[in-house]
Amino acid sequence: MKTKLILFLTGWNFLFCFSGIAQQKITPEFLWKLGRVSDPQLSPDGSEALYNVRNYNLASNKGNTDIWKVEVATAAVSKLAGDSSNETMPRWSSDGKKIYYLNDAGGSNQLYCMNTDGTGKIQLTTYDNDINLFGISKSGNMIWFAQDVKLEKPFGKDLYPDLPKATGKVYDDLMMRHWDSWFDGTFSHVFIATFDNGKIGMATDIMKNERYDSPLKPDGGDEEIAWSPDGKTLAYTCKKLYGKEYAISTNSDIYLYDVAKSSTSNFTEGMNGYDKAPAFSPDGTKISWLSMNEPGNESDRNRMFLYDFGTKTKRELTTGYDNDVICFKWNVTGKTIYFISGTNATEQVFSYDLNPKNPNPIKQITNAETDHTALSVTVNAKKEDVVITSMMSISLPTELFSISTTQGYAKQITNTNVDLLSKVKMGKIEKRMIKATDGKDILTWVMYPPDFNPAKKYPTILYCQGGPQSTVSQFFSYRWNFQLMIANGYIIVAPNRRGLPSFGSEWNAEISGDWGGQAMNDLLSAIDSVSKESFVNKDKMGAIGASFGGYSAYWLEGHHNKRFKAFIAHCGVFDLSSQNISTEELWFSKHEFKGFPWDSPVPESYSRFSPSNFVKNWDTPILVIHNEKDFRVPYMQGLEAYTAARMHDIPARFLCFPDEGHWVLKPQNSVMWQRVFYEWLDKYLK
Repeated sequence: MKTKLILFLTGWNFLFCFSGIAQQKITPEFLWKLGRVSDPQLSPDGSEALYNVRNYNLASNKGNTDIWKVEVATAAVSKLAGDSSNETMPRWSSDGKKIYYLNDAGGSNQLYCMNTDGTGKIQLTTYDNDINLFGISKSGNMIWFAQDVKLEKPFGKDLYPDLPKATGKVYDDLMMRHWDSWFDGTFSHVFIATFDNGKIGMATDIMKNERYDSPLKPDGGDEEIAWSPDGKTLAYTCKKLYGKEYAISTNSDIYLYDVAKSSTSNFTEGMNGYDKAPAFSPDGTKISWLSMNEPGNESDRNRMFLYDFGTKTKRELTTGYDNDVICFKWNVTGKTIYFISGTNATEQVFSYDLNPKNPNPIKQITNAETDHTALSVTVNAKKEDVVITSMMSISLPTELFSISTTQGYAKQITNTNVDLLSKVKMGKIEKRMIKATDGKDILTWVMYPPDFNPAKKYPTILYCQGGPQSTVSQFFSYRWNFQLMIANGYIIVAPNRRGLPSFGSEWNAEISGDWGGQAMNDLLSAIDSVSKESFVNKDKMGAIGASFGGYSAYWLEGHHNKRFKAFIAHCGVFDLSSQNISTEELWFSKHEFKGFPWDSPVPESYSRFSPSNFVKNWDTPILVIHNEKDFRVPYMQGLEAYTAARMHDIPARFLCFPDEGHWVLKPQNSVMWQRVFYEWLDKYLK
């Protein structure tokens, strides 16, 4: 029997209709079969887009990344680079005739080149160190690339050559560890060189001997570095602070490097929050970038700025706009900037009209009611505007879409996982507006198992988001996967509680200094409202979350008044005082709690909102998950919570991965995580 697949795109909701297919429920193993799409790059003429797909092998516990190409008009796809090595970061030459990319085939990441059909692959560099990122100027005559440079020797074997087996590390200042890695003495530096038809000249380290990183670690990408169109100036993002000063500040700046003069100037000096992501206009007469105003506030409103080199004037483009700009791209004419921004728990594509006579320059292109998350935007460089974005939803892994800039509709142009998705049955996702205790509306996603029957009663879970400033958007996670949760027979309630972006800066800021206050009331308001439904089994409800969501689980354990029968906390904050002097990015603690535990007087948040102070009220079984390489929320937080639970004779389980950080990224670890997760929920809620 033939299989028929129909994909409907209706108002941006993704509806799969299948016939002739025996549908199954999603499993943890299924998630690791899905290809993970990323990094779309539109060709200069707008006719084709490059992108990466990463696939995993659960048995070997490894992943591999390949380069693909899609024709925008026809949605025809082809694999351009698919060896056993990792081929990443594909970038078009300015004339669209060549593709440059990174390949780790020789044991280190080096720059390669190929024709646009995937033929003629040539290795261009043979450096001893990895090339982490690169960028070629629009004129094609200059290249930058980022490499790690070792400037310090913290390891015992480096300090004492006669002790080659010593494992000690010696540090004299803060930031000796970050996210999931101990400082190894290296800094990411930017190198530049001439570039002539693939031939790279002598490279210059424009940050020589500087103990700073560009792009910023751990998550900065090539969006933080940009050539002027003529290749004469390089703009790069850097936080030129060290040790303690780095640990308590978010003050990164945009620096301009003059190639001819070999000189650097601080372009954003005096702007004291995060300044990132510089991008020159197509004619090089202007530069735009993203900026936060408040130093130390990593979740301040992300604004878009513009500087005109001719008039030497600077202005904020997004004055009066109350949500974040996430990323942006200039169009070919230099008269429009396309950007992504959050709004009402979704992330949409917007445009900014640079015509000074336009009183309303910001226009939302994609539908305000669209339940999706746009992740990136890329535009063409030669003809009329073509905009490509990568998007996902709770029911759809990331794929590429082309956007109509005039009508706002989208056309899905990649279907990487369509065959796999045709074999599983998705549950329904519903958006509800629920009243908070102060009368405001909480946008809440309510999710139903496949084949939901309203006449039945279902165990129900309150999902507590992390961040704390991180939207419960239409995201497709490979661990906290909502479709997997509902496939296991649970109703999921996921509120966008106080302190989450996309609802304006006031809503976003209300979490700071009030961790156990209105945000927790919002969570309880959401679950209390949905639990009134006849299909909710009020005797079988649980609460789960990671990071701040883990904090929420610990807090609710001491304040839930018998609502829940089980909790799960992943890498959660348990004791505010010990957490905020053992974490690494201390600016976060200082801002969120209005000071440190040693201040006089001690900020009241540390005693008022620390879950550790309410363990006497704990009465519900709890699964604690915490990983040894989590340096953002050190794993002693989980050990403290688990010990507290057992010392109070509360049924508890502790899951720990010695080789994982704040997330669980290795395939088999992730599947184990899922199995323990659902075994715990099923034991107490089914």
